Amino acid sequence: MTMTTFEYPVEEWKALASCASVPGTVGNMFFSEEIHEISKAKSICATCPVISPCLEGAIEREEPCGVWGGQLFMNGKVLMIKRRRGRPSKIPRPEEQMPQIPVPEHLQELLKTA
Repeated sequence: MTMTTFEYPVEEWKALASCASVPGTVGNMFFSEEIHEISKAKSICATCPVISPCLEGAIEREEPCGVWGGQLFMNGKVLMIKRRRGRPSKIPRPEEQMPQIPVPEHLQELLKTA
């Protein structure tokens, strides 16, 4: 059985995750390229009771993409900013504002950012 440093069995924390109740097609927002869908996914993570073991597992696995533990991964690194293609707006659009989910202090030194 795989364990994180929090000693949660993976099966246990996955069952407690807020995203576990998100239907499959809606769950695709966790792997979307669309900023508004990424924002929705991060908002779900923001209130998740098992955000730390989820993020820790993603860091250990070097997740190639998706929203994990409230952070957006791309090529195994956390993206701090995601913007749409093309020239950036002078004034950011409300739909382009992604929630900033704080990284638990004990995981900050493990993060690789892009």
